[in-house]
Amino acid sequence: MLTITLLGTAATMPLPDRALTAAAAECGGHSLLFDCGEGTQAAARRAGVNLMKLDAICLTHYHGDHIFGLPGLLQTLGCQNREKPLTLFGPAEGMAPVWAALHALTGPLPYPVRVAPVLPEADLIPLETLAAGWPAGAVLRPFSTKHRVPSRGYRLELPRAGRFDPAKAKALGVPVPQWKLLQRGESIPLENGKIIEPSQVLGAPRKGLSVVFSGDTAPCTGLEQAAQGTDLLLCDATYPDDSYLAQAKQYGHSTFLQDAGLAARAGAKRLWLTHYSPIITDPEEARPAAAALFPPVECGFDGKQIILQYDEETS
Repeated sequence: MLTITLLGTAATMPLPDRALTAAAAECGGHSLLFDCGEGTQAAARRAGVNLMKLDAICLTHYHGDHIFGLPGLLQTLGCQNREKPLTLFGPAEGMAPVWAALHALTGPLPYPVRVAPVLPEADLIPLETLAAGWPAGAVLRPFSTKHRVPSRGYRLELPRAGRFDPAKAKALGVPVPQWKLLQRGESIPLENGKIIEPSQVLGAPRKGLSVVFSGDTAPCTGLEQAAQGTDLLLCDATYPDDSYLAQAKQYGHSTFLQDAGLAARAGAKRLWLTHYSPIITDPEEARPAAAALFPPVECGFDGKQIILQYDEETS
């Protein structure tokens, strides 16, 4: 089960009903934060999102509307007696001076912050390296996007193991208390010294869950590839329609229609539009045109939340 909450849907400047960009992904008592614009803490409180559960903050780039909430959040976590480490991901290009500025603003913190630069061709990141308790095989896949500055998007994947076969486990002599370890993908030793592998008691892997957070970007190959078959695509929708194509191209952003076309080509299941320019007073006015290209498109708003669950037909 994976819970996604939008904490900020504004671009450039906060508005009374829109904090600046941020979104949270929660799973089994652990969570990730994607970007941290101004107003993130207040938005999280309104939405019932506990930021103390964060294992990492994943920054897409270093424009102010995506990071100005960070100094306050880092200090708040310290004031709440956080002790466990927090990992900070972000584009390798420019990360050192940004972290130096953050560190100067926050001062000493009572918990370690692990700064993890993300290279343009980054490898996947196993979430179990951040903290124990993430589902076995859960990974974060950074990918390069197309903005005015070096930028990354992120795809969060929760795989699903094959169906467990109790009869096979019994035949192999596996004690019942150890069945859960095999279901989590762990090998176990028996008293006779024999090692039992998960593949011996599990069927073929089943379809897992995935979410893609685009950050600021024009339509690009990296985003379209990352969005292939995703359960939910959270996408830069700075401009409402294609009358703004020139501005979108100039500033490295996307329109509602571009997002819808990309989601359709990628075979995404759902598309949430976010990161609205202040010129967009009512996103719903521009949604029908996008829905003509990709019907399962929704306009994001601060506090919008969904609980993604595994498909029943593959259970």
